[in-house]
Amino acid sequence: MHIAEGFLPAEHAIGWTIAAAPFVVHGARAVVKEVRDNPESTLLLGAAGAFTFVLSAIKLPSVTGSSSHPTGTGPGAILFRPPVMALLGTVVLLFQALLLAHGGLTTLGANAFAFAVVGPWVGYATYRLARAVGGGLLPAVFAGVALADLATYVTTSLQLALAFPDASTGFAGAFAKFLGVFAVTQIPLAIGEGLLGVLLFRVLTVNARPELERLGILKPAPLAPTGGAA
Repeated sequence: MHIAEGFLPAEHAIGWTIAAAPFVVHGARAVVKEVRDNPESTLLLGAAGAFTFVLSAIKLPSVTGSSSHPTGTGPGAILFRPPVMALLGTVVLLFQALLLAHGGLTTLGANAFAFAVVGPWVGYATYRLARAVGGGLLPAVFAGVALADLATYVTTSLQLALAFPDASTGFAGAFAKFLGVFAVTQIPLAIGEGLLGVLLFRVLTVNARPELERLGILKPAPLAPTGGAA
């Protein structure tokens, strides 16, 4: 996910930046609209960004030039929709590049596309599909959060394979190689992140139920009957 500074060829770095830019601009507009229309969401938005920052700062060595991390983008995508996470995720990556030397500025576009665009959209789509077929909130959250993590690393593997195809097997061989190396750490991380997402939403259903109802995550509780015998 955090492809290192200067690791990608210039044309790839520029191309991924161009690909990510429209999503980030749209995300900025979505955040402004959310804060303007629902100022009470500001605290939860900040919490979603902080959750993503802290979780994705946990670093495990992986492929040369990259590393494995939880991503933390799935809960924010479920709560506020993927466009919001395009901005929040990119801001997280920018601060991590500047403050923690995770990733880099030249690779920010590639990292943002995998982390802040593809991951949130896959996670949100998985969550919505699970709910649509009758799945409960917590199983849907687990699936969405876990697949947001995995989709990020599938995309990073694709980016690395495009930049560094295998000498004998080309793009397909390099893609399989990068996926295989990432899988060793990322599959357990994705499962753990899914379970953490379930725990987070259990807490939110108790402590932030009105906000979850407003966001459409939970249905409003039925009103208690009023009145009495005449």
